[in-house]
Amino acid sequence: MSDSAQSLWPHAGYAQLKTDARGHLTVTDDFLRVLLLRPELAPIESSCAHEIQIHERLIENPRLNLQAPDLAQIQDPDAAENMRVWLRFRDRILAKPTLEASYWALFEGAGVDVPPVLVNQITQVLVQHVLGNDCTPLEVRAAELLFRTQKISVLDDGSVMSADYETVERHALESGFGSVGELLKQGGIPLRTVDLDVIQESNQDTYWDRSERFDMVACLNLGQDLISAFCQVLERWVLHLTATKVSIQTAREIEDAHWVWHVGLDAQASGMLNDLYTGSTIDEDSQRRMLCLFVLNFENPSDMLSEVSGKPVYLAMAMDTQQLLKIKPQNLLLNLPLARRS
Repeated sequence: MSDSAQSLWPHAGYAQLKTDARGHLTVTDDFLRVLLLRPELAPIESSCAHEIQIHERLIENPRLNLQAPDLAQIQDPDAAENMRVWLRFRDRILAKPTLEASYWALFEGAGVDVPPVLVNQITQVLVQHVLGNDCTPLEVRAAELLFRTQKISVLDDGSVMSADYETVERHALESGFGSVGELLKQGGIPLRTVDLDVIQESNQDTYWDRSERFDMVACLNLGQDLISAFCQVLERWVLHLTATKVSIQTAREIEDAHWVWHVGLDAQASGMLNDLYTGSTIDEDSQRRMLCLFVLNFENPSDMLSEVSGKPVYLAMAMDTQQLLKIKPQNLLLNLPLARRS
């Protein structure tokens, strides 16, 4: 892996994972320690002695089997609950031989029973693995959409700008901007003031030294290089986690009298596609919130369910009423018409 790629998201824990003969990731004690050092779990100045002791024991042996009485002695009920949640999550990702298999298993059964923040960290390291050794800054910024909520702003010239929501919130508070949306809508000068640069060919190499700042704005308009990079990231995501080759391109509209399958990349897009598929009318506000349509084709039609073999799969992503984009990359795995699952 190049020096630049090696420095990508160093606190996510990817470097602490190992790969098996198949090229899938296996969980190590050091990776579990990375999770234990998250701010939700690391003791603070006011932590009781028992909480500190339990954390130290887990740092020494992250696979330690703790019992309910151990956690009951932690004085802060929130800290005790956070530890219970982490232990459940640890057991979930250790129950399968690889992190990929554990990721699939997180979404099986009655529903996800672990916090999104931990699911996002697993997604992040899987995405880093999927990006490979020769990823470009545009691909990496596009990949952020899979595990970081985005704040969307549509500028007066029609440009659709995507910024990391947490970063925009933080800068809005620090800079005295009362409205988060205005931070992007006001154009270049405010963006420079809070060091939010729009990623493009001329500055993309600066991404490597600031990867964990999540402070580069992306343009999501059709025809932009970042959208093309996003399609390539999705193709790699599907290939790695399903062993299925697909191609994904943008689409301006769905003109298909034989439309048979679709997948929303987020909850908003899922609802809109379902309505369109059943012939329901989409109101103007919903239309404005639709950000992009895609068409996915399987390289080998035999990888698809026989009843839809050879048919395209339509994808979409959309922002919610708060102008937030919350992509769920698991949707693209769980809802594809796969003949078999990897």
